[in-house]
Amino acid sequence: MAETRAVLWDLGHTLVDWDPRRVYRQLLPNEDAVEAFLGGVCTMAWHGRHDAGVSMAENRKPLIEAHPDKADLIIAWETRWPEMFDGWVEGMEAIVHTLEDAAVPQYALTNLPAEKWPHILETYPLIAGFDAHVVSGEEGLIKPDPRIYETTAARIAHAPAETVFFDDREANVDAARDFGFDAVRFESASQVRDELAVRGLKL
Repeated sequence: MAETRAVLWDLGHTLVDWDPRRVYRQLLPNEDAVEAFLGGVCTMAWHGRHDAGVSMAENRKPLIEAHPDKADLIIAWETRWPEMFDGWVEGMEAIVHTLEDAAVPQYALTNLPAEKWPHILETYPLIAGFDAHVVSGEEGLIKPDPRIYETTAARIAHAPAETVFFDDREANVDAARDFGFDAVRFESASQVRDELAVRGLKL
C-alpha cells in the first residue's frame, strides 16, 4: 500500500446529513405517504438526473406533466432543498477539522446538482476550504462512472494510490478502487478514524 497523503470525501451520507424525508414529512400526512411519494414520484433515479447536470427546472417538467396534482410537492424539491440537510454526519466535522489542523490535503468528490453547490459552500465552510472539489452536476458525470474518477485524478494534487476515498455507496467505492484509489465504504466516524490510523493518520 502506498503512503496515504490525502483524503477524498464523498459528501451526502458521509460528511453531510442529507435526507429528502425531512421536507416531505412536513408536507405529507404520514410516513407511508412520504415513502410512497419518494418511491414513486421524486425518486432517487429521477434526482440522479440533477446530479448528472440536468437543471431542476427542466427535470421536473415531465414529472409534473405525469403528476399534475403533485406539482407543489415536486417543486418543493428545489425550493426547500436546504431543509433536507441537518448539519454534519455525527462525528465527521471533528475529523475534518483535525485533518485540516494537521495540514492533510482534503478533496471532495460528490454527486450533487450544480445549482445547489453554492448552498454547500455557504453552509459548510470547512468543505469550501478543501483543496479541490469535483461536483458531478458541473462535470456532467456521476459516480460510479469511471470517467469521474479520471476527472478527479486530474484535478487533485496526489496520485489515487496516495489518496484514501470514503463513500457510503459500495458501487462508488468499487469503481474508485478499480481506478486506483484507496477506497473505503463509509460506515461511521469511528470507522473512519480507525481506517486513517491504519494508514498512519492518527487523529
